[in-house]
Amino acid sequence: MMIVTAGIIEREGKILIAQRPANAHRALEWEFPGGKLEPGEQPEECLKRELREELGLNVEVEDIYKVVLHRYEDREVLLLCYRCQYAGGEPEAKEGQDFRWVTVEQMGAYDFSAADIPVLEKLHRERT
Repeated sequence: MMIVTAGIIEREGKILIAQRPANAHRALEWEFPGGKLEPGEQPEECLKRELREELGLNVEVEDIYKVVLHRYEDREVLLLCYRCQYAGGEPEAKEGQDFRWVTVEQMGAYDFSAADIPVLEKLHRERT
């Protein structure tokens, strides 16, 4: 099983989403940004590292928001999604991926990875 982290990063009423690179598993699908947990790494540290490496963002990781276990046809993913406090840096696509600040209402227009859908649904329930 692969353990991955993701962050709900909100700024000015919008949440940051990122598109998976063209050469990645689930290529070009949208997700809440984060990445794979390395051996011996704490999930909160993983999330901070991944956001810094991939997008040049600094965050303070807050409470766990949603835990999702999802089975894709070729792998099982445990997604640990945290609320994050934006702490500086302007996002830039360091790995060539697209990213956007969007409202929860706008998220329906994006093709999200299946593991991220329960997170999206929880956000939507909280906003309506």
